[in-house]
Amino acid sequence: MSDVRLRGFGWRHAGRRAWAVRGLDLDIRHGERVLLLGPSGAGKSTLLGALAGLLPEDSGESEGTIEIDGLDPRKARDRVGIVFQDPQTQLVMARSGDDVAFGLENRGIPAADIWPRVSDVLDRVGFPYPINRPTAALSGGEAQRLALAGVLALRPGLLLLDEPTANLDPPGADLIRSAVARALDPTTTLIIVEHRVAEVLSLVDRVVVLEPGGGVRADGDPEMIFTAYGDKLAAEGVWVPGFDFPTVPSSRSTTDLLVRAEQAAVATRLAPVSIHAAAGEIVAVTGPNGAGKSTLALLLGGLLAPTSGRITAFDDKRPPHRWRAATLAARIGSVFQNPEHQFVTGRVADELALGPRRIGRSPAEITRIVDDLLQRLRLDRLAEANPYTLSGGEARRLSVATALATAPRLLVLDEPTFGQDRRTWSELADLLAALRDEGHGIIAVTHDETFVRTLADRTFPLGVPAPAPLPRRSRP
Repeated sequence: MSDVRLRGFGWRHAGRRAWAVRGLDLDIRHGERVLLLGPSGAGKSTLLGALAGLLPEDSGESEGTIEIDGLDPRKARDRVGIVFQDPQTQLVMARSGDDVAFGLENRGIPAADIWPRVSDVLDRVGFPYPINRPTAALSGGEAQRLALAGVLALRPGLLLLDEPTANLDPPGADLIRSAVARALDPTTTLIIVEHRVAEVLSLVDRVVVLEPGGGVRADGDPEMIFTAYGDKLAAEGVWVPGFDFPTVPSSRSTTDLLVRAEQAAVATRLAPVSIHAAAGEIVAVTGPNGAGKSTLALLLGGLLAPTSGRITAFDDKRPPHRWRAATLAARIGSVFQNPEHQFVTGRVADELALGPRRIGRSPAEITRIVDDLLQRLRLDRLAEANPYTLSGGEARRLSVATALATAPRLLVLDEPTFGQDRRTWSELADLLAALRDEGHGIIAVTHDETFVRTLADRTFPLGVPAPAPLPRRSRP
């Protein structure tokens, strides 16, 4: 059991002027199931990190109080389990089963009980591989399932989930929600951040909406909240059930062929696939977790060499992975599934300036490009911030902005709408539609069905991967 109490709580990351969250008064009782909502940057992930006792004192400034069963969160860590937005950050072992067992061993669970518990939680989250599967070989969605299994195995009194289905295909997301529902006993407290609001409502009995800049915007029964505040919350960026987006068709026909894959494959990661994209179209690459979508994005973006088949682009005789860095940056912009993997500087503005500088833009041009992208993607107030302190939605917008900074003709985007609130999702969709109509080609790997329905001119479903060997659930 875990009881949560906050009084005037606030947190500001080091080097930031604005508070991530401030003036927060909130009580959550044992066994409550809370859906935490709010626009991108409202402090949802920061609040979960604070509740988990994971905000180091030397990494920011705090005010007010926050307690778990009357204890400082740093002293209550054994009562709390958290799944982060990026599951790769909490995988610590080389083999999947060992990763789930790691927390149990650290908690001093008897050895005879550890592996039956590991087997149970891996089955419940639908993990499809033997326990000796290398964690480095997992897709983003598979890593998400493994991270959740590691937390559920600990049977925490307070379970914190930060967008637990964000990188999962729809069946996988259903499986995770079912696993969470089965894992919760009547005394387990749940706080979940999730943009797939309609799908997660069956798990919760209360909705709390954070106000950007501080405090609680709304708090109460889900039906009451969405009935009384639905229009206003949707306008402010909250994903309110029933508010959809119209289709945005292309205003022009496709022209030049920009990239083509012919039976391109990567050993153990991607079966042979043929795909192409032209200027003036958005191609959505869909398919189940583990099918190789992110690997395909790396191939098409010139960031990985195929082990068989070939990739051709821009009428160049050389494959993209053999181009000079400046040539690649000018022609193809890539966004990785995990935005932090492509950040290399300590300031948001410097991150945006890096690409234009690499291709030889003048200082005046670089300043204009950076200022324009900061404004277009609502990052202007974060120009001086460290990219690694951004929320998930802000980090995703920055990664998209870095891809746009060199004005490439082709964009290869891996989950471009991940972590966006309703307003920033709409603005990002409008931006991509405008780029398409200006003659850019866009390939988007996505599980976002709204993105596919609203923006995609073509859908390329990547095949189901070959069946994995039967799982070995006993200790190796």
